[in-house]
Amino acid sequence: MSDVNNYIEFEMGNIPLIISISHGGTLDCDSIPHRSTGIFGIDKGTIELSKELCEYIRIKFKNESLGFNTPSYIISKIRRNKIDLNRNKDEAYNQDSFFAREIYEFYHNKIKNWIFENLNAYNRSLIIDIHGFEKKARPRGFRDVDVIIGTDNLKSLFSTSIPKRDWGKNLRGNIIRKFLHSNIPIAPGHPRRREYVLSGGYITTQYGASNILKSQAIQIEFSDKIRIYNTELKQRVLTILTDVIFEEIAKK
Repeated sequence: MSDVNNYIEFEMGNIPLIISISHGGTLDCDSIPHRSTGIFGIDKGTIELSKELCEYIRIKFKNESLGFNTPSYIISKIRRNKIDLNRNKDEAYNQDSFFAREIYEFYHNKIKNWIFENLNAYNRSLIIDIHGFEKKARPRGFRDVDVIIGTDNLKSLFSTSIPKRDWGKNLRGNIIRKFLHSNIPIAPGHPRRREYVLSGGYITTQYGASNILKSQAIQIEFSDKIRIYNTELKQRVLTILTDVIFEEIAKK
C-alpha cells in the first residue's frame, strides 16, 4: 500500500464534494510498462488549480460561518502514459502490470467509498473531475472557449430525463450562466454556433446519477490560458466556480 501512496494523493473531506484530478501527474514508474494506445498528454497545471479550488472552497465556507468546509480530493501523480484513470480498466493500463491494476483499483475504490459515505451522511454526493485542454488544439471552425463542461448530456446529473425547459436549471446551467455573465467563454453556452463540447469521460459516466442514484458527476475542462498563462483569469474562474459550488451544497 505504501507504494500506491507514492502515486496517489488523497484527503477525505467533510462536505459532499469530491474533486478528482486524473491526468495531471508527472511521476514515472519504471516497473509499469507504457500504455500502447490512447492519449498520453499531461493536463499541466490541473493539480495546482484543483488544490487552489479546494482552498477557495474552504475559505468560502469558513467566511459563511459553516462548520463543515473541506472537500475530498484525489490526485493521480503518475504519468498518463502509464495509467489513464479516466478510462475503464481494460483501456487504462497495460493488463500485464499487477501494480498498475493496484493503483487503478485504489483510485476508483476510494472514489466509490467516498460517494457512498456522502450518500449516507448527506443523502447526496457530487464529484467534479478536472481536466485541461490546449486552445490551439481546438478543432477549426468551433467557437473559442476557455471552459468546457461535460455531463453526459445531463445523465450524470439526473437519473431520469428532464424536460427541455429545465435543462438550464441545475448545476451545469448555473455554472454556464455565471461564466457567461462574467464574459468567460464556456461550452456549452451558445446554441446557435458550433461548439467543441465534450460529454465527459469514464469517471463522469461511471459515478454520475445514471449509475448511482443521488450521486452527481461533472467534468470540467480548463484551457491552458486559465491553468498556466493568466493568473488573474484563473482567480476569477475559481471564485465563480466556488460560489456556484457553495450555493449548490449549502442550499441543500
